[in-house]
Amino acid sequence: MTKLQDVSRADGADLRSRVHFCSDTGQIWLHEHRMLLVHAEAQASLRKELIDTLGITRARGLLLRMGYASGMRDAELVRTRAQDMTDMEIFMTGPRLHALEGNVGVAPIRVEFDRASGRFYGEFRWINSWEGQSHRRHFGIHDEPVCWTQIGYACGYTSAFMGRSILYKEVECVGMGDEGCRIVGKPVEEWEDADEHMRFFTPESIADQLIDLQTQVVQLRSTIGEKNQIPGDMIGTSPGFRAALELLSQAAASPISVLLLGETGVGKELFARALHEMSTRRDRPLVAINCAAIPHDLVESELFGVEKGAYTGALVSRPGRFERADGGTLFLDEIGELPLTAQSKLLRVLQEGEVERLGDDRIRKINVRLVAATNAGLPQLVKEGRFRADLYYRLNAYPINIPPLRERREDISVLAKHFLEKHAAINGKKLLGFTDKAKRALTTYAWPGNIRELQNTVERGVILAPHGTRIEVEHLFLSWGDEAREFGLDPDGKLDAGEGDAGKSICDAVCDGTMTLDHVEAMLIEAATDKARGNLSSAARMLGLSRPQLAYRLKRLHESGHARATPQPLREPGSVES
Repeated sequence: MTKLQDVSRADGADLRSRVHFCSDTGQIWLHEHRMLLVHAEAQASLRKELIDTLGITRARGLLLRMGYASGMRDAELVRTRAQDMTDMEIFMTGPRLHALEGNVGVAPIRVEFDRASGRFYGEFRWINSWEGQSHRRHFGIHDEPVCWTQIGYACGYTSAFMGRSILYKEVECVGMGDEGCRIVGKPVEEWEDADEHMRFFTPESIADQLIDLQTQVVQLRSTIGEKNQIPGDMIGTSPGFRAALELLSQAAASPISVLLLGETGVGKELFARALHEMSTRRDRPLVAINCAAIPHDLVESELFGVEKGAYTGALVSRPGRFERADGGTLFLDEIGELPLTAQSKLLRVLQEGEVERLGDDRIRKINVRLVAATNAGLPQLVKEGRFRADLYYRLNAYPINIPPLRERREDISVLAKHFLEKHAAINGKKLLGFTDKAKRALTTYAWPGNIRELQNTVERGVILAPHGTRIEVEHLFLSWGDEAREFGLDPDGKLDAGEGDAGKSICDAVCDGTMTLDHVEAMLIEAATDKARGNLSSAARMLGLSRPQLAYRLKRLHESGHARATPQPLREPGSVES
């Protein structure tokens, strides 16, 4: 065995350990990249159909580019495991991956390179090329090499590794009647006929035309967006989101008051700003105020204004938010937090279009479009006597329900991509996107904090991901549980159950009588409390419970003696640890 072959085989067990089969979800992972296990004959049939449909030249280019993209992806994976490895060991991981993925056996003949100077020469023998064998079976002996997908892979992987364009040519091929396949790779400029081969890496003119058409569509949408002035973060195609946006658009030309309903973080202020920008009031002020952030004894002066000397500390006269928003839009967020005295004055302003400052008897006419928002149930507040029924019915003339992100699963990916581009630009970082496993995590997480939480999570991922890589699950720090049982490959390449038996062990322990359900519940609650660092509300969210439900369970477990004797102190959200 040669030294090169030693290097190429040394880390086979490590690569196999990165392959996992998810039996419940039907997914295969190579590290964080999702893979497919495809029948070679089915792939060969598809390849034949491409050739029959597109012609051999276009099919060759398409398959070459597909292989190139696969090689580039594997080069990204290798970069994540390059610590404490020599350049030769890093490079030879690519041929090992190519073989592990079932494409072809790779035997190195001669490999010489210097990454600093860009010098490269590689010669390999391919064993059992599925592509050459299938082409020969379907089309007979060909007069040119036919392992196009595999050549594309070699070019993509080596170009990414070297940081410059490396072109491989197949000098022997089973598809041409040779006993085996042999490839040689060098920098593009060292090949005299490089242009003849490099043209296949460029999409055909039909693809260029499609891109041009796509650009025109984007420009048209941009023009429409400029006309409607919809904020860039308002992205989505889900039915619930589009229905809410359609209601917003229909209300834009009317002066009717709008009530925005939705959970915290769904984008109520974005909707309010969009409504203002789409209306005829866009050239006048948009004034926003959070009713929950103002002390109750200052709410009236903030909303309606105050005259000098109206109360102790009123040293100057100043207009309120209604006057500042005259001719424009006033956005009252968390309107359910308004005190009853301010609610009665607000109702009069809405009915009469007049405002009276505190300490003044002068009536001022105003023309304001009111947009209110709340995440509280106003009908329940009305029943409890904490919100005026007449004000509620006035505000509820045009309600718009903004769906939570968990009901907009199809929008998560496009929103995450938008936030990635936005924060990558802010941080001056170039990233390639998300890994497949990170994408799955983003779309399966419940997002209790909705779009605000998604944006913060992606921003954190952008900051933590190394330049030029993809955002991985560990960069997102999302706390989803184990969703399915995974299987790996043992050192011999056989399926192995791995570490998927924890849940079964607990079930067996309960059924055998060695544990009780109370023990299991105590373990879950204590684990969630530890993970939340004592924050009871956060721990409840992890377990899918309300805070009172979790507090009740904790109390019951302590009384029964199943909980630990000295539980970690519980904290309310926002409290500070000493």
